[in-house]
Amino acid sequence: MATRTDRQSPTLHASDSHDLIRVHGARVNNLKDVSVEIPKRRLTVFTGVSGSGKSSLVFSTIAAESQRMINETYSTFVQGFMPTLARPEVDVLEGLTTAITVDQQRMGADPRSTVGTATDANAMLRILFSRLGKPHIGPPGAYSFNTASVRASGGITVERGAAKTRTVKATFNRTGGMCTRCEGRGSVSDIDLTQLYDDSKSLAEGAFTIPGWKSDSQWTVQVYAQSGFVDPDKPIRAYTKKELQAFLYGEPVKVKVNGVNLTYEGLIPKIQKSFLSKDKEAMQPHIRAFVERAVTFTTCPECDGTRLSEGARSSKIGRISIADACAMEIRNLAEWVRGLDEPSVAPLLTALQQTLDSFEEIGLGYLSLDRPAGTLSGGEAQRVKMVRHLGSSLTDITYVFDEPTIGLHPHDIQRMNNLLLRLRDKGNTVLVVEHKPETIAIADHIVDLGPGAGSEGGTVCFEGTVEGLRAGDTVTGRHFDDRATLKDSVRKPTGALEIRGASAHNLRDVDVDIPLGVLAVVTGVAGSGKSSLVHGSVPAGENVVSVDQSPIKGSRRSNPATYTGLLDPIRKAFAKANGVKPALFSANSEGACPTCNGAGVIFTDLGMMAGTSTTCEDCEGKRFDSSVLEYHLGGRDISEVLAMSVAEAEEFFGAGEARTPAAHRILGHLADVGLGYLRLGQPLTTLSGGERQRLKLATHMTEKGGVYVLDEPTAGLHLADVRQLLGLLDRLVDSGKSVIVVEHHQAVMAHADWIIDLGPGAGHDGGRIVFEGTPADLVADGSSLTGEHLAAYVGA
Repeated sequence: MATRTDRQSPTLHASDSHDLIRVHGARVNNLKDVSVEIPKRRLTVFTGVSGSGKSSLVFSTIAAESQRMINETYSTFVQGFMPTLARPEVDVLEGLTTAITVDQQRMGADPRSTVGTATDANAMLRILFSRLGKPHIGPPGAYSFNTASVRASGGITVERGAAKTRTVKATFNRTGGMCTRCEGRGSVSDIDLTQLYDDSKSLAEGAFTIPGWKSDSQWTVQVYAQSGFVDPDKPIRAYTKKELQAFLYGEPVKVKVNGVNLTYEGLIPKIQKSFLSKDKEAMQPHIRAFVERAVTFTTCPECDGTRLSEGARSSKIGRISIADACAMEIRNLAEWVRGLDEPSVAPLLTALQQTLDSFEEIGLGYLSLDRPAGTLSGGEAQRVKMVRHLGSSLTDITYVFDEPTIGLHPHDIQRMNNLLLRLRDKGNTVLVVEHKPETIAIADHIVDLGPGAGSEGGTVCFEGTVEGLRAGDTVTGRHFDDRATLKDSVRKPTGALEIRGASAHNLRDVDVDIPLGVLAVVTGVAGSGKSSLVHGSVPAGENVVSVDQSPIKGSRRSNPATYTGLLDPIRKAFAKANGVKPALFSANSEGACPTCNGAGVIFTDLGMMAGTSTTCEDCEGKRFDSSVLEYHLGGRDISEVLAMSVAEAEEFFGAGEARTPAAHRILGHLADVGLGYLRLGQPLTTLSGGERQRLKLATHMTEKGGVYVLDEPTAGLHLADVRQLLGLLDRLVDSGKSVIVVEHHQAVMAHADWIIDLGPGAGHDGGRIVFEGTPADLVADGSSLTGEHLAAYVGA
């Protein structure tokens, strides 16, 4: 059989010549006719500053076309149920193999989703308990907190051949494992009615205090006012007992409001469906604030937070119930499963053991299967998705990873590198978008994009080996060996944030004083308790600004101008200069082009085929009605302003006729976080992960907080951008702010004034303070994992 060493042999088989993925003329997002050749069955790392086009090339071009072509192999009936994908803008794509994408998207905000349900672990555990659990309570569904028990009986109609139709009595019974009190959520809620309405007012007077519920125009409010169940002109406190019952707990019924059939239901179930069924962390800030005021969540007293019915909890293998198994750390659960010896379920035990061992292998042994999926960080979610691929027998697959080292301590990065090399050595093509030099260093092939970001990027600056990159004159090459140095002197704290008895998650009654007025960095291996300490113990209030890693919500209509609130002062400035309404200068309101409704493009849905979008002929993609574009400010119309970069707009609104201090201040914050190249009207859907993180940081910089809490602000940042971030953190502290950063990046640790290191391990092995002091003291101490790696980083 021919091998890869036979390349020069005259007997080379034709099938062995397809060793490259060829991309020619890629123009997705900011790519400028990019052409690259990527070796198969090798580890290729894509580098470049944030926004240079890495994700556009790897995810939106190579992986997207592979997925589209696989989808086309299914019947048109099946394709009708699948997402429709358009062909990327590229001239030639050759040599593609099946692509599996492992990205950083959160696991989902469904409160019913856990680590166990998001993988195959829970399904296998349920089968195990249905076979071995004593007493036996039923099939696997009887152990599922997402399956409710159902009992029904009655007459059913049966038709058999030419026989007459007859009614037969039938019963239906399904045993589920869902706790009936909390409906499988693990927590119950109590609603403070005073936060929902002002009972001294009537509905007509605007009694509701729920965000977005306005009595004059909101359909939901009109349903209550015109339902006939209550008097809209009577104060709520004057309702009769019957009226109050219907108002708060009424069953869903159809009512007619202004000639339209709508559904009326009581206020409490309405709030539960509208707000409580959604993940609180995924809500908009003002909605989340309302829910935190109005609703108190407590552990379900009936199931004690396990989500399971009493029957499911009573069935045990030995002394362990399925609730106990799911609450264990996965590494402990793996040991328990390893100790089970039952030949009748041997294949199941083997498969479950492999899955649990995979968690431990990728450094997530500290998790438990009952951990809500929505609480996982981006890095943890990405590694959970890897679990199903580690034991796969598939080869010649293209695995695509989006910064797999995000959220990893330097101690864990080597473990991740070994996993990437294992996937490669099984005969797979591994494509990795990455910034960390430790992962770039193990690459077989490197593609460096740039030279800048946005419109200044989108070209290939370098292709080759690590040695070639180091010697090359690219931004990545020049900064590859950058190392931050320890400060000669550190700032003195102006006070302290006292935390006493912190016990959230795995914290063990931690007492610590976080210094204020300085740059304080909280470190430790993944799962050591950093986020639990900072986010769970630092009191939220008007003086605290928290910037976490939750994703930015936004459609193709959202852009940096709308997200940051920049468009509001711009619209007002245009309106004032031209003597018209501000709403005219919104493409989502009165100023929208009537043909495309302000989208700038016309979308044509082609059913199971990919829909097409064409630039609107009337507005030529400018999104505004032609009459709006006749109004100018400083010689520019609104579409020309939205086409400006942040840097151009900062100059434009800083002086002259267009001078607008409110807009100029926001633009200054965007420039400070390194987003000067972004266009104001660029859709949020085209921004990279690092750009979104910095956009969120810039937005929060407008808030008047005294304490800034940042969760891994280096996520998605290029080596060259980290230096700019350190400068920004210094400016925040020097302006009188206190900055607390949860971070793994050694450059941020070295630059800190004070370090708090948690550990020594993850999960039950963590949750303790192992070091407090300056970075120099941590390097000199060298007793913790963080100290060892920081010492190696600074060359001590």
